[in-house]
Amino acid sequence: MINHISLAVNNPSHVAEVVAELWQGQAVPFPNHPGYYITFAMDSFGSLIEFLPKKTVLQPNSVGKGVQFADLSSEVPVHTATHANLMVPISEAQIYAIAEREGWRAVRCKRSDDFELIEFWLENEVLLELLPPTMSEQYLTATRPENLQAILAAK
Repeated sequence: MINHISLAVNNPSHVAEVVAELWQGQAVPFPNHPGYYITFAMDSFGSLIEFLPKKTVLQPNSVGKGVQFADLSSEVPVHTATHANLMVPISEAQIYAIAEREGWRAVRCKRSDDFELIEFWLENEVLLELLPPTMSEQYLTATRPENLQAILAAK
């Protein structure tokens, strides 16, 4: 299980609030890191996403000292391969309404013959794959171990 993920965005506070709306969760400032925010799903798993300023990188610190947050001084790419797939408790229509309000791209996509999802582009740059309740069961069925084993065996 993935407990949390960090995403680099242009406006961490705003993106955290929008994702809190999608998740029906709560967004709060990240303690001891001004300008960083966390969105909590408020689920029984403690799921959360950290939103960091786009120019932030994480790098190793001295042994035993943990991670070090650093700012990039060079140009930051617009898009990234980093993304997350999230189940959300709101409807497909609500997702599109939020995307339209924000001016962000949202489109229903078929990833395979087994499931569909909604690509929701934070700031039109960072991808969240959203699974509203009507799409969640398809994804869960497709990713059950026995189904994945059959797919992998066919390759």
